[in-house]
Amino acid sequence: MDYEKTFALITKMTTVHTLIVVASIRQWHISQMDVKNVFLNGDLQEEVYIVLPLGVSHNLGEVCKLKKALYSLKQTPRAWFAKFFDVLTSLGFHPSHHDPILFLKCTFTSHILLCLYVDDMNITSDNVDGIVVLKSDLAFCFEMKDLGALRYFLGIEVVID
Repeated sequence: MDYEKTFALITKMTTVHTLIVVASIRQWHISQMDVKNVFLNGDLQEEVYIVLPLGVSHNLGEVCKLKKALYSLKQTPRAWFAKFFDVLTSLGFHPSHHDPILFLKCTFTSHILLCLYVDDMNITSDNVDGIVVLKSDLAFCFEMKDLGALRYFLGIEVVID
């Protein structure tokens, strides 16, 4: 794994636009959620050591082995996405072939689409109960903030009449 490469947890803007248009045309509800302290949710797969910060008493040369991801580590975004991916796939979702940050779950009774942008997600479905269940499942796994119906996202204002 090349830790010098940037790993972006962002969906394509065309996917965001398409998601909003499809939901609008089909008159699906779009809900928005936010993951609190997103990067602290990732589990490190590698051994990572840090030098203790100034002000923390320690013996010269001592370092700390991290058990969880921290902001500013190059591994952190990848670790968060891996955990999120595992949770969503365990709930029956799969990534889109067109955008790996768009997740889909299609059953005989409903279709649910989830679009992730780092810590913000938009969820749309033809079944509002499916959205409620997904929100509950995600809140069980991560500390979440339910932002309700989508109004603003990445500079896009969404007006529902």
